[in-house]
Amino acid sequence: MPTAKMYTMAGEQLSEIELSEAIFGIDPNGAVLHENVTKYLANQRQGTQSALTKGEVSYSTKKPWRQKGTGRARAGYKGSPVWTHGGVAFAPKPRSYRYSLNKKVKALAFRSALSIKAAAGNVIVIDSLKMDTIKTKDFAKFLAAINAEGKAMIVTNGLQENVVKSSRNIPGVATTFAYADENDNSKKVLWSVYGIMHADKLVVDKEALSIIEEVYA
Repeated sequence: MPTAKMYTMAGEQLSEIELSEAIFGIDPNGAVLHENVTKYLANQRQGTQSALTKGEVSYSTKKPWRQKGTGRARAGYKGSPVWTHGGVAFAPKPRSYRYSLNKKVKALAFRSALSIKAAAGNVIVIDSLKMDTIKTKDFAKFLAAINAEGKAMIVTNGLQENVVKSSRNIPGVATTFAYADENDNSKKVLWSVYGIMHADKLVVDKEALSIIEEVYA
């Protein structure tokens, strides 16, 4: 059974908490992880690259010189792709790189990423992850106290604005949250496999952990 250390916001270790074997203790699927990260990076692309084809460049279509007898190579028009400042052959045009994966593949990728973090001892549970005020220095001390300095993903129970604003100026720290949607009562976690794998430490609120285990059970 995988376990994680549980701390208070003061950095005091309380105990070890057991994690779900079905979520944090599976054999990671490397192929699915790669596919999910590739999909995430592809979906971040803007796809705004563009160049002019030979039919779009602003050049006269008049033949520059006669076909034979000049000693020069044959030329039909100045906008040819073989000429400097001519059009681009097979020019890139704006397009969308987005694609999606089915739910089972995505769920397996999340479980694989979480299992890798748990196996390495990089999942840290916080008894109650909240900030009364916006204080970056205090939040940095908190991360240092639980050995989560550097790249860390903070997962809170619902949107904690004080946590977000206290951590956003700390290099390498990203925040997200787990919550129950008021409209359909479904449980959701707003994060990505890329974000989990990019972080060195996964700092999770105890109540958010229960939502994570319910979502991916």
